[in-house]
Amino acid sequence: MVQRIIGVKGVTGLTRKSAAFVPQMQPQVRGDSSAAGPAVRRLSVDEDSQGQRLDNYLIKLCKGVPKAHIYRVIRSGEVRVNMGRAAADTRLALGDEVRVPPVRVSRGGEPRAGPRVSAREFPLVWEDDYLIAIDKPAGVAVHGGSGVRFGVIEQLRQARPQARFLELVHRLDKETSGLLLVAKKRSALVALQDQLRRRTAVKTYAALVIGIWPAARKVIDVPLYKYLDAAGERRVRAAVDDADGRRSVSLVRVVEFWPAFTLLDVTIKTGRTHQIRVHLAHEGHPVAGDPKYGDFAVNKALARGEAVPGQRMDRMFLHASRLRFEHPASGEVVELAAHLPKECAAAVTALAHARTSR
Repeated sequence: MVQRIIGVKGVTGLTRKSAAFVPQMQPQVRGDSSAAGPAVRRLSVDEDSQGQRLDNYLIKLCKGVPKAHIYRVIRSGEVRVNMGRAAADTRLALGDEVRVPPVRVSRGGEPRAGPRVSAREFPLVWEDDYLIAIDKPAGVAVHGGSGVRFGVIEQLRQARPQARFLELVHRLDKETSGLLLVAKKRSALVALQDQLRRRTAVKTYAALVIGIWPAARKVIDVPLYKYLDAAGERRVRAAVDDADGRRSVSLVRVVEFWPAFTLLDVTIKTGRTHQIRVHLAHEGHPVAGDPKYGDFAVNKALARGEAVPGQRMDRMFLHASRLRFEHPASGEVVELAAHLPKECAAAVTALAHARTSR
């Protein structure tokens, strides 16, 4: 059986379930703690934390401690997993011993408070006891990080203080809107991420690109290479002749075209950083409104309402529109869909109107 859920408002048969939450158990701690002040802690990874990245485990454990400080102690080797150094992206296993050094504290003895996170709920497409699917707005980061105080996951946790477990299943760029999965159980997180790794989950995006896309160009199989530019900003480039590039595959289907733009459906077979944006730009048809890899002159014209007659578009036109996966508990196939945001839908309507009025 396949469940198909389209849109956000007025979805029938879906209600927000008020699951009975069990009070969170504290990690097992051995030795070194004292009432006199912060000390080294040695924690045993439990079932709720297995499979989690080391950095996310520490961020959740050391609430209020600046993330920069957490990454610093990981890099310095002060944090140990099973007595050895570990990277921030190390996946923890059940029973692993994590050595946590003393964290920076205020004079009051509590971890130094970070920026206040405002509680926020997001438009729901699906929710049950195992997962949440939201329709993320453009301009909102999925999580806090370098230069970003907080994102979707921090705001969602603040809005749902009773939730024992809320973790991102995957990510979307800040500028991208659309379907985003959040797991409510560790078992759901592991199962869904495994589907993404095995490429059995299918993610499709709506993208408006500059120019007329050649309909025969249906597969982009171009390696991508991630690097930091001179300013320390993360960037990605096509690496056709670079052995360090990672294979990246995107499937492209033309939905509609106009004299200066083409609307595409892009299904990603791999999940590389900025994959769709770099692939389409590499083909000579960047995503409309893309502030990093796009055509900046066209972007300015779009924002002024000149590129699409009578319609301003001051955002990147990339939207996670469809998502297909097996439910982590029942195995049932779930198909979710999120309609185009108003600004994107208005641009498509204006392009269609401009063509028919000629």
